[in-house]
Amino acid sequence: MTTELSQMSHDELSALLDEQHSLHAELKAQGLALDITRGKPSPRQLDLSRELLSMRVPRHAADGQDVRNYGGAKGLPEIREIFAELLGVDVDHLLAADNSSLSIMHDLLTFAMLHRLPGAQAPWFGQNIKFIAPVPGYDRHFAICEHLGIEMIPVEMGEHGPDMDEVERLAADPSVKGMWVVPMYANPNGVIYDEETARRLVSMKAAPDFRIWWDNAYALHHLTDAEPAPLPILQMAQEAGNPDRIFMLASTSKITHAGDGVAFLASSTGNLDWYLKHASVRSIGPDKVNQLRHAHYLKDAGGVRELMRRHRALLAPKFQIVDSVLKRRLDGTGIARWTHPAGGYFVTLDVLDGTASRVVALAKEAGIALTPAGSSHPLHDDPHDRTIRLAPSFPTEGELQAAMDGVATCVLLAAAEKLLG
Repeated sequence: MTTELSQMSHDELSALLDEQHSLHAELKAQGLALDITRGKPSPRQLDLSRELLSMRVPRHAADGQDVRNYGGAKGLPEIREIFAELLGVDVDHLLAADNSSLSIMHDLLTFAMLHRLPGAQAPWFGQNIKFIAPVPGYDRHFAICEHLGIEMIPVEMGEHGPDMDEVERLAADPSVKGMWVVPMYANPNGVIYDEETARRLVSMKAAPDFRIWWDNAYALHHLTDAEPAPLPILQMAQEAGNPDRIFMLASTSKITHAGDGVAFLASSTGNLDWYLKHASVRSIGPDKVNQLRHAHYLKDAGGVRELMRRHRALLAPKFQIVDSVLKRRLDGTGIARWTHPAGGYFVTLDVLDGTASRVVALAKEAGIALTPAGSSHPLHDDPHDRTIRLAPSFPTEGELQAAMDGVATCVLLAAAEKLLG
C-alpha cells in the first residue's frame, strides 16, 4: 500500500475497512493460537544447550569448594571470570547467583526500602521516593516499582538513550532515588546507550543514595555481525567520583536455559558488601552445582560468544520476517512505524495514536496474543495508546509469518475505524 490513510477519501477508507473486516473474519475462522507476548527463547534455542541437562559435574570447584554444600555467597570464581570478561568488569566486583537477575533487582530495591543503602540517611520505606522510567521500557522493571508503591516518572527515549536534559533535571531532586536502564538493545525498542549518555548518567548531580539499575540483559544478544562491547560503566562511575551509582545486572537466561541459568550482579565494593550482608539472611549461598555446570559447558568467554552466534542464526531470520511483513502490509500507510533492532529480543511497533488497545483486542479475537497495550509504560498507561511490543523469538517461522500478517490486518482495521469514526 502506497497511499497514506489520512489522504484517503471517505469512500476509499470505507472500502479499506470492508476489506480488512473480511481479512479479519478469515483470521478468526482459522482458529489460530499464536503467542508473541514475551521474549522467550524457542525450543530450538534451548536445545542449543541441551548438554547441560546430562553432563557430569565435579564435586569440587577450582578453589576447592565442595559445590554440593552451603556457602560461597559470591558465587564460583570459574563462572565469574567468564562473565567478568564478557561484561567488562573486574571479577572482584562481580557476584554470581541463581537463575534470575530479576530476583536480584527485586531484592536490591526491597533491601533499599528496608535497610539503609551506602550514602543514604535512612531506609527508603516511608519516604515519597521516585524512580526515573525511560519509555517505552520493560514492564517487569515497572512492575517491581508498582508492587512496592514507588512512583515512576516517564522520560521519553531517543536514538541513544533517554532525554538526558530531562533526566538530569529530575535526578537533581533528592526524592528521586533510582532509574531503570537497559543499555544494550533496550527493551523494547532496541536502543543502544552511547558513551556520552552513559557518562552523563554517572556524572550528573543526584542524591548520594541514587542508584541506576543497569540491566545488561541483552549485552551479548546481537542480531548482526557487529558485536559491540558493553560500556565499562563501573569504571566510568568510578572516574566520575560516583562509584556506588551503578547496580549492573545480567544473566544466562537467554544464553543457556532460563530455568537453570546463572544471574550476575556487578557493583562497587561498598554496594556488594551491603547486598551480601542482607542477602546472607535470605540464602546460605547460591546453586554452585549449576554454576560449575555452566562454567564447564561454556568453558570461556569465547565459548559464550560462539554459542550466541548460534542463537543469532535462529533469531535473525525471525526479525527479518517481522520487518518484511510489516513493510509489505504497512509501508507508506502513514499509520505505523517500527524499529529495526541490531540485537535483543523485541521490535517496537507504533501504530496510529489511540488504536494500540484496539489492535491488541482485534488480534486476540483472531487468536493472536500480543503484549497488552500500555505494558511499555509505568502503570500500563501509554498516554498516546500507540506502542505495541512484538516478541518474535518463540514461534516457528511459519507461525510468526501468520501472526505478523494478522497483526498488520488488525493495525489497518483499527486505523480505518479510527479515521472514519
